[in-house]
Amino acid sequence: MTDDQPERREDEAEFSEEQSSLLKITIAPTLWAGHFVICYALVAVTCAKGWDFPTVRAGLLAISCLVVCGIGFVGWRAWRQWNVEETGDFINRRGRAEDRHHFLGHAAFLLSVISVIGVGFVVLPLFFIGGCQ
Repeated sequence: MTDDQPERREDEAEFSEEQSSLLKITIAPTLWAGHFVICYALVAVTCAKGWDFPTVRAGLLAISCLVVCGIGFVGWRAWRQWNVEETGDFINRRGRAEDRHHFLGHAAFLLSVISVIGVGFVVLPLFFIGGCQ
């Protein structure tokens, strides 16, 4: 009966680690989506209420920098979890628990890259549109 306890603890630790990896996958796209909603909603309210557009633009650019930093941090953590530098294995095909863990890091890293590109495209209108017309 006591022989099963170490294995059970290992399974619980593995599950906890994978659960945090699954959460890590969702953080970057959630930051991107939140940034999208904040930018477009705030610009719409600014135009409707007649607020000072340059001030709102500066605030949104500051928020965008913070979001990119947050996504970059998630991407860096995901890169470390993917562990390509140490293992040298870009594709983990064996299906072991460690390979699944590395794959989740790979997926989170790629989603972080896509999210940074998405934030860039959301910010572009702030540079090219002069204000409410």
